Amino acid sequence: MRNEFTGVVEKDGAWFIAYCPEIPGANGQGTTKEEALQSLSDAIALILEDRREEGLRGVPPDAVRETVTVQ
Repeated sequence: MRNEFTGVVEKDGAWFIAYCPEIPGANGQGTTKEEALQSLSDAIALILEDRREEGLRGVPPDAVRETVTVQ
């Protein structure tokens, strides 16, 4: 499954800082734009994984779980 998010990159001295407006708290940094975007991608993946685990904690064991694809 492929997900696409907006990565905003700003230069701050010798560093590139990246953040994602759609995922609050998702930030990245690097000495190149590419490093900052990879760092941001890793942060987004970790945040979404954590939110999924947290969200599923209270789901009853007999509830039906289905995969929903957004294109």
